[in-house]
Amino acid sequence: MNEAQRSLLDGLTVDETSPEQPVLLDGAGGPIATWRENHPYDRKVRRREYERQKRVLQIEMLKLQRWARDTGARLIVVCEGRDAAGKGGTIHRFTERLNPRSARIVALDKPTERETGQWYFQRYIAHLPAPGELVFFDRSWYNRAGVERVMDYCTGPQYELFLRQCPRFEEMLIEDGMTLVKFWFSVSRGEQRTRFAIRQVDPVRQWKLSPTDLDSLDHWDDYTVAKIEMFRATDTEHAPWTVVKSNDKRRARLEAMRSLLARVDYASKDPEAVGTPDPLIVGPADTLLEPGEEESALSPTPLARHTEGPGKHPTAG
Repeated sequence: MNEAQRSLLDGLTVDETSPEQPVLLDGAGGPIATWRENHPYDRKVRRREYERQKRVLQIEMLKLQRWARDTGARLIVVCEGRDAAGKGGTIHRFTERLNPRSARIVALDKPTERETGQWYFQRYIAHLPAPGELVFFDRSWYNRAGVERVMDYCTGPQYELFLRQCPRFEEMLIEDGMTLVKFWFSVSRGEQRTRFAIRQVDPVRQWKLSPTDLDSLDHWDDYTVAKIEMFRATDTEHAPWTVVKSNDKRRARLEAMRSLLARVDYASKDPEAVGTPDPLIVGPADTLLEPGEEESALSPTPLARHTEGPGKHPTAG
């Protein structure tokens, strides 16, 4: 265990009796409650309530999938956010009851040497939906605006070109008749660290903890600047960002599903079952920033622009 990994557990102990995952305890023996940081509710969604609501919304997801198949609709759902923000878990709940023949999850590895020399968006085009398909991107072309930007895996000119081309690329997708939904899963700084620590001690989650994850702890402010720059360039009228506050994973999953279902007019839709997305949890990019994010973006010492060649690309996760 290296120094960074040890520091995740400094002053903490682990209660492994929880059936869902180990629970981190503070110096006084109480459970860590970093999920409360900048969270509008004083309690998490209880499991029974979560399972009941999830079932209702997943039935609506099946209706959406059936409508897409019958009409030839093409739906893209982009899920982005900081490491450990809950992207993969939410995508799993989106898709776990869907017919896998017309619902796909795209989670690409690092680009090959051949792909590195292609137009940046080219490898993503191959994974766009055919008529009747729902495609969920677990990270996407926005890698360039996040980890590649912060960790020097692309050059300054490559990054600036991405910010110019991305809105035009997305506008073309929409003009061609696709529905594009972009979710940003927002996690607080303390809760991210807690989730990394749990990954470190939970055998079934250890594969999720990468060196890039640990590096991100030291680059929180850099990722904040990159996030705000990305929002400013790509939060467009035709393809807006929707932020999901995800410190409470269960509540975030439910509201993300509700938000997706609420914006599509599919056949046999039950408005009462879908309900209204909670504006305290899910909403426009400029309404649900974490504390200090706007200030960080306006800092007089923003991320340096790169002029040299890109560094070694990480494995995408």
